[in-house]
Amino acid sequence: MIKKLLLCGANGRMGQAIESIATMHDFEVAHPIDLGDDASEVIMDCDAVVDFSFRDATLPLATLAASHCKPMVIGTTGHTKEDREQIIRLSVKIPVVWAGNFSTGVNLLFFLTQQAARVLDEKSDFDPEVIEMHHRMKKDAPSGTADRLLEILKDSRGLSDQQVRHGRSGMVGERSTKEIGSHALRGGDVVGEHTVMFAGIGERIELTHRATDRVIFAAGALKATKWVLAQPPGLYSMQDVLGLKI
Repeated sequence: MIKKLLLCGANGRMGQAIESIATMHDFEVAHPIDLGDDASEVIMDCDAVVDFSFRDATLPLATLAASHCKPMVIGTTGHTKEDREQIIRLSVKIPVVWAGNFSTGVNLLFFLTQQAARVLDEKSDFDPEVIEMHHRMKKDAPSGTADRLLEILKDSRGLSDQQVRHGRSGMVGERSTKEIGSHALRGGDVVGEHTVMFAGIGERIELTHRATDRVIFAAGALKATKWVLAQPPGLYSMQDVLGLKI
């Protein structure tokens, strides 16, 4: 049975990618909206709400979805701490899948990084670094995916945000064992590449994911939407959707 979607951010790259394959996943983008459109006029005529818009639009849309008991999938990032906390509180009323990356491969990378980080901990003499590359039009750095990888590494070693070294320049001294390197490359039309490197003495381990087509993210978002329709209220990630929770 075809399910109706309210898609916020329909004119963006992700919105267009979702709309292009929606019917293949048993969905109809019945209500494509964007900045300035009034979602309250169509919220009742949908089965789920999908948001790939702007950070300022997410909280009002989530509030509206919660008031009408509509499940929600959020792919928008960059929210303030206050907005994020308010959106999370709304998940007690509706099921919400919130992820910075909906690719199956990237979420497997998260899982494998968690596993590797447990073995290659601070006592292992392996130095962790994260390298990512995106197209020249990307405005933020590091990417949301790189941020998640850094979070996994920080948690595994008990490090703080202040111990993440974003690039290196000048006489920075020897690399500390209590730091994680983060490097953002930008250029061309690269969809997204992420590498987690554990550099040891005499050996190096690299976990890499390369995206060549934005449609993988759209397919993942629609998979998450189909999954969230059957879930109770709560906050979920793509790890939940894919059954990769440790």
